[in-house]
This record gives sequence, C-alpha cells and structure tokens, in this order.
Amino acid sequence: MTELHTAPETRPHHPLAGRIMTGAEVLVQVLADEGVDTVFGYSGGAILPTYDAIFRFNEEHHDLMPLIVPANEQGAGFMAAGYARASGKVGVAMVTSGPGATNAVTPVRDSMADSVPMVLICGQVARAAIGTDAFQEAPVTNIMSSAAKHVFMVTDPDKLEATVRTAFEIARSGRPGPVVIDVPKDVQNAECTFTGSGVLPVPGYRQRMRDLRSNKLSDEKCAEFFRLLGESKRPLIYAGGGVINSDSANELRALAQAYGIPVVTTLMGIGAFDTTDALSLHMLGMHGTAFANYAVEDCDFLIAVGARFDDRVAGRPDDFAPEAKAIAHFDADASEINKVKQVDWHHVGLFAPSLARVLAYGREHGFSNELSDWHQHIAALKRDYAMNYDRDSSLIQPYAVIEEINKHTDGRAVIATGVGQHQMWAAQYFDFREPRLWLTSGSMGTMGFGLPAAIGAACARRDKLVIDIDGDSSIRMNIGELETATTYDLPVKVVVLNNIGDGMVKQWQKLFFKGRLSASDKSLHKKDFIKAAEADGFEFARRVTDPADLSATVEAFLEFKGPAFLEVMVDPDAGVYPMVGPGKTYKQMITGDFINNRYSDDAGDTEVGPSEMF
Repeated sequence: MTELHTAPETRPHHPLAGRIMTGAEVLVQVLADEGVDTVFGYSGGAILPTYDAIFRFNEEHHDLMPLIVPANEQGAGFMAAGYARASGKVGVAMVTSGPGATNAVTPVRDSMADSVPMVLICGQVARAAIGTDAFQEAPVTNIMSSAAKHVFMVTDPDKLEATVRTAFEIARSGRPGPVVIDVPKDVQNAECTFTGSGVLPVPGYRQRMRDLRSNKLSDEKCAEFFRLLGESKRPLIYAGGGVINSDSANELRALAQAYGIPVVTTLMGIGAFDTTDALSLHMLGMHGTAFANYAVEDCDFLIAVGARFDDRVAGRPDDFAPEAKAIAHFDADASEINKVKQVDWHHVGLFAPSLARVLAYGREHGFSNELSDWHQHIAALKRDYAMNYDRDSSLIQPYAVIEEINKHTDGRAVIATGVGQHQMWAAQYFDFREPRLWLTSGSMGTMGFGLPAAIGAACARRDKLVIDIDGDSSIRMNIGELETATTYDLPVKVVVLNNIGDGMVKQWQKLFFKGRLSASDKSLHKKDFIKAAEADGFEFARRVTDPADLSATVEAFLEFKGPAFLEVMVDPDAGVYPMVGPGKTYKQMITGDFINNRYSDDAGDTEVGPSEMF
C-alpha cells in the first residue's frame, strides 16, 4: 500500500472515504475538496477521462466546478494565473498530453517568475507507451521541471489522491508557484479507493515551511530595527510583490502609517499600498515615477519588504539608494537575502506576522519619530517631478486614455495588461487602492498575457469591474480569447491602445539603434480589430480617433453591461517616460520633454552596452 502522511491541517472524516472511484473521479473530488470553483482548460485524448469526470461531477452538483474552455492551452494557463492573482486562491488549468502540455509551458514559467499559485494538470499517454514517442506524447516532467516550482508524474494510481493534495499544498505555501501534475490516461481510468485524507511525504519541503512559520522576530532583532529607524531622518519602504502574494498589505500599511514612512512599490507590488495615500510614491525603477526614484536616491534608510532588487529596479546595485546608511530586508525566501544588494538587517519569515510583530514592538516600547522635513521633501518631489505629457497635442495621448478611465474606476477596478508601453502607462497612470487589482506579467514580460488573465480575473472577482489594457501587438498573441469572453458572457472590458507597432521596441530602437525600426512597425498590417471583435461576438466594439470623442466613448464603454471592446488610435510616437536605461543609475534617468529632471539635460546618457536587454 502507498505510504500516506497526514495533511498539515486536521481534516474531518470525509463522507466519501472508502468509496471505489476511478483515478479521474478521485482527481476531481480532490479539486472540489481544495475549493476549486473554476477549471480552465482544453480537452484532448489523454485527459478525456478527467474531463468526463468533471462533466458528471457538475451534473450531480449543479455546475459547482464550471469549465472555461479557451482558444488554446496558453490561454488556459494565463486564465488560471489571472484567477489566482485576482483572488489569492490556487488557479487550476487542465490540458491534454503532448502539444496541450507544451502550449502551457509559458504560463507555468510566467507564474513561477511572479510567484503565482497554480496547479496544471496534464494528461499523458498510458504508462506502457511512455518513452515510445507515442501519439501526442511529450516528456512533460523534463520540460516542466525547469519552469515550475514542482512537477509530479503519477505512475501509481493509489498515489494520485495524495499527489493532487500535495500539489495544492506546495503551490500555495511559502513562496507560491506553479505545480504540474502529469497523469497517464490509464491512471485516470484505474480503480482505486478514495481515502479523503493524506499527502505525500515531502519532509524537506515541510521542514522548510515549518522553519519559515516558526522564525519569529526576537526582541533583539526588533530593537535593532528600531535603532536603525530611530537614527533615520529619511526612511523609505520599498515594497514588492511578496507583500501581495502573502496577503500582507494591511500589515505593511499599518507600519507605514504608524511611523509616517513613505512607500515606493515595484511593478509587482502595485496595490500593496494605496496609491492615493499621501505617503505613496507609486512605482520605482526603470519606468517608475521620477519622484519615486529621486526619493530612493535621497533616503537614508531603505526598508525592503517582499522585493528582490531586480535589474528593473537596481540596474546598478552598488549605486542603488546611494545615501542609505542602512538597508533592512524582510523576505520569505532566504535565497533573496544579499543576493543582489548587501543589507544591514534582515529577517526571513512570514510577512504578515513579522510586520505585525515589528509594529507591536514599536508600540510596546513607545517608539516615535519626527519626519516632518522628510514629508515636506516628499511632497515637493511629487509636485516638482509629477507625471506629465503633451496635453495640447492634436493626437490622442495614451496617458490621457488611462486618466480618463481612471476617473471612472477610482482605483477600484481590476486592471490586467499585456506587455509593452501600454503596460507601463497603465502602471504609471492608474490608481490602485488595494491589492490584487493589478495583474501583469512582470518578470517574464509575456505578450498576450492581458486578455486571458482578465478573463480569469472576471471568473474570480465577479464583484469587480475587470479591464484589459492591451496593445495592438500584445493582444494579437492571444486574440482568439476574445471569443472566450463572449462565449461565457464575461463582462470584460478590452482596451487596445493602437500605436501601429511594437511600441516599446520602437522606443528602444529610436533611443539606442539610431531609429532603425527593424520588424517593429506594423503600419502595413491589415488587421481590423473592430471587425475581429464583432466577429467574436462583441456587441460593443468601437474605435476612437478624435480626442474630442474620448470622454463620451469611454463612459459608454465602461457602462456597457456585457463584454466590450474599445480601440483607441494613439500617438504612434508617444514614449514611456521616465526611463532608466539598462545598467544606468537613477541620476541618469531620462524624463522626456514633459517631466522635470533635477539634473542636467545630458544626465540621461543613452549609450548602452551591446549585450544589455530591455
């Protein structure tokens, strides 16, 4: 018999324990036990038994676990990721063997890079055919092992139940990530006894999780933290995606507000702190606000929380936060400590209890600080180096589109994006009052992410307005998912900022390649996005070309009750500024023509090394 271990939490006796089921039925029952209420996936021969089991489960339980069928498996993976990002729950995708599984590699890697909890279930050829190059066979374990947090291949039907349960445990615990389960077709068809409990033995992983949970901040560490904070006149919190992934935004906000510490966030940390709060400096980094980057330059104590000093933030680590006399780092992953930037104080543990402990210690010991000069300095930075653009242009400016939508959403809508200029404009000009409203492919930068992620978010957050801000190039990558939105009548609002090409690539080519627009201009392309949207069932599909029509059209677009599509023809030469070139410091930031720069005009050196990337 299979060795099973008690799950980390105590489970009551399962009413179905002892029942004989097929492997497919066991798999679906564990999904239900894990609280899965939506499965995104595309069927195929090797996964048919499990799809049939879902059909029968929904027939018996009144569609408790609806299936959302995308145009392709990459869409399914990004829908599951969008669901997970918007809800905090584990997203589930289910695909067949061979090309079904390989089409899902990019969403798996994307989720791993951004720490998104997802379980991908892949059908596989029967055990006897594995390794024979059978029809639609692919070495999923080999392919996925370098992209996922963990991969299981189930060869023993008696271990299937425990494997699925363990996959969810690994996906959601510690630093979240995607787990892949490869299930041969004959394992799905095999009969086994459902036990209703038990997980696989993964002692090393569970020990690391116990260590993480038990690593509490000592009085001595708290005292040292407050010594550094007490000596600081210009402290700054640098918050990353770890704050959102761990549901620790409330604790972060409480700490920042208790001691008046201004906050900058990474691209993945957007929403961890209310962007309308006076202490918020929005996003830092390559395309962060000028005032956020200048605050990083000026701070004397940097407090990193769930952030990793990546190259988009610290392109030259030695010159990052040059005036900081000390750096503190809270993280859940020990490997991130001192990986890029040496720090003076750190703690590895769960974010919420760690931040709450720091705050409680400060209150218990009557800590207070006086930062009025720093607050005045921050207010001056926000005033003098505010985001801006050509507001008198006869062409529609993309920033104006975002501002117009933001007037209606008031920082409360879920915003998904593709990747490119539109992604950065959305990050810069939208407000976000709470976590899990901003969904974007950060580390991987995957074009085509936005639309399927928005569909997944619409399934997870039916209480929220969900908007996909996309580009004419990015949306092409998964444009087939327009039909998915209308098929399931999901009220996703799709905005295409059409600048007739790969805008971010063109911007780099203009800056660093003497304006040679190799393969990035799409002025000769024939795509009519309005006809495409109408063909896919969008009853609201409009194009805006005149700035005078923008306000009324945006209002009608957002008020439309079902899925809606809006194409806006924007200035093809509009750029993303500020911009810190690769390998450059914040002092060398390019701010463009409409954002003030506190250094000389030639500070933004555009010469970059030949091996530097976006």
